[in-house]
Amino acid sequence: MEIAILALGCFWGPEIKFNKLNGVTKTEVGYCGGNITNASYEAICTGKTNHAEVVKLEFDNLKISYEDILNYFFEIHDPTTIDRQGPDAGSQYRSEIFYSNNSQKIIAENVLKKYNKKFNGRIVTKISEVKNYCKAEEYHQKYLEKNF
Repeated sequence: MEIAILALGCFWGPEIKFNKLNGVTKTEVGYCGGNITNASYEAICTGKTNHAEVVKLEFDNLKISYEDILNYFFEIHDPTTIDRQGPDAGSQYRSEIFYSNNSQKIIAENVLKKYNKKFNGRIVTKISEVKNYCKAEEYHQKYLEKNF
């Protein structure tokens, strides 16, 4: 199994979409890329922690490749808007690929180049090493209690 961590706006919609991909065995919502180790929803909304809302995917690379996941990532959100997806605005809603190893970094750079040509150089997606990932447990539980 491999892990992918992707930021593409509010994590609820993308989590549902990624969960439907054949080969994705587990999804989890969280925060990544910030300057503290244990961020809360309230803290990231201030913009001071520098975390992005992310979906963490566990996937079977014999069924789906990291490259295929990144292709899907670029197809299901707008990678040309800075710190925004739809009505959600703020640095926590940015487009970013977090890599765990050099192989993922190289694949991410190549896929980004391909989509940057498709979008005429307007891609704003960042590529960064995984930093300070934390699961969005409290907020996730509150959301489930409120909506289900």
